[in-house]
Amino acid sequence: MTVYLVTYDLNKETKRPPLLAYLRHTYDWAKLSESSYAISTSSSADTVAAGFRPFLDSNDQLYVIRLTQPLAGWGPKAVNDWLNQRLPAASSLAA
Repeated sequence: MTVYLVTYDLNKETKRPPLLAYLRHTYDWAKLSESSYAISTSSSADTVAAGFRPFLDSNDQLYVIRLTQPLAGWGPKAVNDWLNQRLPAASSLAA
């Protein structure tokens, strides 16, 4: 499984509830901030991004970025544990 950072900026907040419902139903996830989630999936970044397209307007922003160790920061223990259990070491990735 690959872990991605999914981060978005919506210009119509009415779009947030259906977007979050889709994310939470579709993926194994951890909330990093108000509009940033880490997700674990076997899908490609392009496929993940395409899945969010119906929830976005032309003036919204969304990025799907692959995550690896090392990481630095602090937050809730549950999120730290989620990340540490799922993020591969950078040296273990195929080139």
